[in-house]
Amino acid sequence: MPTEATPISPARIAVIQCDPQAGLANRAANLRNALQQADEAVCHGATLIVLPELVTTGYAFASRSEAFAHGEALNDSPSLEALLDFARRRGIYLAAGLAEREGMRLYDTAVLIGPEGLIGKYRKAHLWNQEKLWFTAGDLGFPVFDTPIGRIGLLICWDIWFPEAPRLLAQQGADIICSLNNWVWTPPPLFDASGKCMASYLTMTAAHVNNVFIAAANRVGTDRGERFLGCSLIAGTNGWPIGEVACAESPAIVYADVDLVAARSAPIWNSLNDLHRDRRSDLYDSMLGYRQHAALPR
Repeated sequence: MPTEATPISPARIAVIQCDPQAGLANRAANLRNALQQADEAVCHGATLIVLPELVTTGYAFASRSEAFAHGEALNDSPSLEALLDFARRRGIYLAAGLAEREGMRLYDTAVLIGPEGLIGKYRKAHLWNQEKLWFTAGDLGFPVFDTPIGRIGLLICWDIWFPEAPRLLAQQGADIICSLNNWVWTPPPLFDASGKCMASYLTMTAAHVNNVFIAAANRVGTDRGERFLGCSLIAGTNGWPIGEVACAESPAIVYADVDLVAARSAPIWNSLNDLHRDRRSDLYDSMLGYRQHAALPR
């Protein structure tokens, strides 16, 4: 029998911070560069890798027609096929952001892939700024996917500003949330003295109040004048970063070794308080009125 100290579901998480560029001529290089960093992460033992939002296409589309030109149907997507092949060959789990075209609709989509193939997808629910001009808001709700290493939820960028989103994933029993991001520069202040941006703190807070790991992969650099914040991190169930928070300027890989199912141990702050037990479901719906997926106790 495993002892208390024996990991039940050990994982080495890696979040990839890279610099994809918009433009169809850049798509092959974006994918190649992302997979090179992912391969480096695998060589360092990673078993769950998180890539940024829209990692194959870049972010700064010039027009609706250009955004649609970048889109790929998932049943006929060279980008997805390359990601599937990588995960299969390397025996790892991978979350990556794609521009998904379905008929005349374009979605900002995160796919979850494992050695066995495509596990599932999430379409971004909360669209930021000009994304509203290209993308249709997500219609899949907030699914959680069972995998052999744990239950995995997905969020994309602006979603983390809405506390309902990580809460609904946690209420469905997610052990970890993979947050795929293109956090952009906004009016200052952007960073505090420690180099963290507001998105870093929102990620940490969501992990803390939901007792869930969150692996947040952001991008860096500029894309047609749009600048990005970096600050990729992996937050523990207590909210604090595990290891470093990536810098704002350079590509990076951030690692954390965790037991994913440790998220299922209720956090006892003292003899009388516990985050999940103290929820007043007599006053408010435990699933906040959400009905697309059922709650699942951890």
